[in-house]
Amino acid sequence: MNIATKEQRADNSQPKKTVINSHDNRYDLTETKLLKKQIQSESQVRSYPRRIPIAITKAKGALVEDEQGHTFLDCLAGAGVLALGHNHPDINHAIINAIQNDCPQQTLDLTSPAKCLFIDALLDALPAAFAQNCALQFCGPTGADAVEAAIKLAKIVTGRENICSFYGGYHGMTHGALALTGNLSAKAHVTNLMPGVHFLPYPYAFRSPFLHSNTITEQSLHFIRSQLSDPESGITLPAAIIVEPIQGEGGVIPAPIAWLKGLRALCDEFNILLIFDEVQSGFGRTGKMFAFEHADIQPDILIMSKALGGGLPLAIIAFDKALDAWTPGQHTGTFRGNQLAMVAGTASLNIIKRDNLLEKVNVLGAFIKKELQKIQQNIPEIGEVRGKGFMLGIEFVSHKKDTLGHPQSHPEFCKAVQQEALKRGIICEIGGRHGAVLRLLPPLIITQKQAEHIVNTLSQAIHYVYSLEHNHV
Repeated sequence: MNIATKEQRADNSQPKKTVINSHDNRYDLTETKLLKKQIQSESQVRSYPRRIPIAITKAKGALVEDEQGHTFLDCLAGAGVLALGHNHPDINHAIINAIQNDCPQQTLDLTSPAKCLFIDALLDALPAAFAQNCALQFCGPTGADAVEAAIKLAKIVTGRENICSFYGGYHGMTHGALALTGNLSAKAHVTNLMPGVHFLPYPYAFRSPFLHSNTITEQSLHFIRSQLSDPESGITLPAAIIVEPIQGEGGVIPAPIAWLKGLRALCDEFNILLIFDEVQSGFGRTGKMFAFEHADIQPDILIMSKALGGGLPLAIIAFDKALDAWTPGQHTGTFRGNQLAMVAGTASLNIIKRDNLLEKVNVLGAFIKKELQKIQQNIPEIGEVRGKGFMLGIEFVSHKKDTLGHPQSHPEFCKAVQQEALKRGIICEIGGRHGAVLRLLPPLIITQKQAEHIVNTLSQAIHYVYSLEHNHV
């Protein structure tokens, strides 16, 4: 079955095979030939196939088709890489045109016309005040390598050793980036991670590390000030503080605007570099090109990857030229010269601007969030619906309390909802504390009908799991 183009679906944007009215009409996701081969040949480290056991054979826009011919609406989108969905025709045309005109494919850090055009497009996408005196550093093609570059640069510039990160933060799986990541399971058996990392409380009001969640912004900032100013805190001044303006893997937790402003002020006061990790939240996902723009502030170092390359691997850090303390070759990477990713990235940035996708993300993101909050009113297992734009999360809880008096996480309910959504044709991922947050990262190009389909399908999945939970089925 061919996956219809946007034009072909103009009057019917819902995947035909995923309009489900009965739980008996769900997909039977049996183990297929390709899945069996993957299990036989790949390492135990594989993760997504354990929760999303499908083999994708075709993809177009927000839709993917598996080996069995089932069509799914993709609300994972390569963990946010595919901002414009799969095989966007304009991006494909740009890549094909570059190849047909013998565009160099890898140039290390040698320049090229494609690179110059990409730099112009990226600088135009950055806030003008930040871009006007901005240096760009092309890294190895992953967010983790860009994180490594950012923390190395911060240490070089300041001459300090420590880095502060936050509870729930996710910054990658390389040695330094993993040290900055809050999740304990990923580093449970990895010894000798980067020293000098100190974790601070993130303003996660639903699971506040403080007694009173209604003043979490003030309490968190006061705690950070205490850590920085107390001569007995045990922590020497850090080179930098690294933070996600909206935590992704940690459970889709937006930092309050006032808190981001206060963190910026604290970093200025104590002469600490502020690093914003926008690997997942950047490039329109939150309704602004970058999530930090919601707070009308600027980072000292900005980390970008995922959607940056228009679906192809690319990572960059941006910082004020006054911080450019590198010596030649001090942080390198063979694949930092991925020209086709730059071509695709230029096309993607131009499309986001041309098609006014930020407005669409704001409108449809607010619609999805509001509709999910309506579902929440009748499902006590939904503890919170949160996020911005197309970076949304649903946290599931049980009727019990944890040791801190918070609603106890309900990962079993969350996993069941994810699986029911998958059987009904929606791909989404899990994250957050104990894996109890259902995460939505749909492409920026979804239509109103597809947004409605996401909500309707999740409603079916949630209500079905709720019925099982309470023995109504």
